[in-house]
Amino acid sequence: MNPLDDDVATIEPHRPELVSLAYRMLGDVGRAEDMVQEAWLRWQRREGVIERPKAFLVTVVTRLCLNELESARARREESRGDRLPEPVDLDEGGMARLEELEQVSMAFLVVLQRLSPAERAVLLLHDVFDFPHDEIAALVGRTAAACRKLLERSRHQLSTGRKLGTASPEEHQRLLHAFVLAAGQGDVAALVDLLAADAVMITDGGVAGRTVGRTRNLREPLEGAARVAAFVAAVSGTAGLELHQRRLNGQPAMVFHRDGQPFAALLLAVADGLVQQVFFHADASRLRYLGHDGDDRL
Repeated sequence: MNPLDDDVATIEPHRPELVSLAYRMLGDVGRAEDMVQEAWLRWQRREGVIERPKAFLVTVVTRLCLNELESARARREESRGDRLPEPVDLDEGGMARLEELEQVSMAFLVVLQRLSPAERAVLLLHDVFDFPHDEIAALVGRTAAACRKLLERSRHQLSTGRKLGTASPEEHQRLLHAFVLAAGQGDVAALVDLLAADAVMITDGGVAGRTVGRTRNLREPLEGAARVAAFVAAVSGTAGLELHQRRLNGQPAMVFHRDGQPFAALLLAVADGLVQQVFFHADASRLRYLGHDGDDRL
């Protein structure tokens, strides 16, 4: 086996985990793949023998993501109140082999995105990759004691996101279909019945915004069942889009198509038999991993 084949054999088993790490750090699959590709190039330029290849690759990807998040463009993106992580078909996004699917659910990622870059890195490196605090400290430029505090704070904030990933696939599917049916009929009362009283809706139309019918996407999260239901009913009545069922971020979802192209994605966070959060992603530049336009049209 030549050296290049050896390198491929080393990195390929870890690629899904590395892409997932970068995706959870950045909320963008394309940028995540760029980070992993750069890590691959650095692996090829390594000097000497590396006894823990996976740890080396995880470390490089984490550093690259932290640098990326420090860029001015990333800081502008992260500060947007309507920004959502990019939805992804795990098969097409190269993450199909992940076992902890709740860690890539949209609800989990939205909470993760609210953490600082250092908090994300500490949480993922410790809880997913079992890195000790002293190694994490060197990566994020903090002391080991500070990393422990970051981890504790991150776990507390993420407890909500984990709760929203506990519904069974059957319950999630039932509520998704009921929500889409009520929305299509403009039935505000039925939507209110499906939503938790303190339900939240986030619509991401990208930096420039997006219009559905005559309604522009929300610039900030919308709170309260009545307000969310009224907005959804108003938008759905003028959309004129085709619906296709998909499995995004490990959960049932709907993709809206216009002229055969993905226009938006609808994902829900479900718990206690109700819809807790509604995510409507309509940023055209970040819908490349929504899966193909299949035959499951609704």
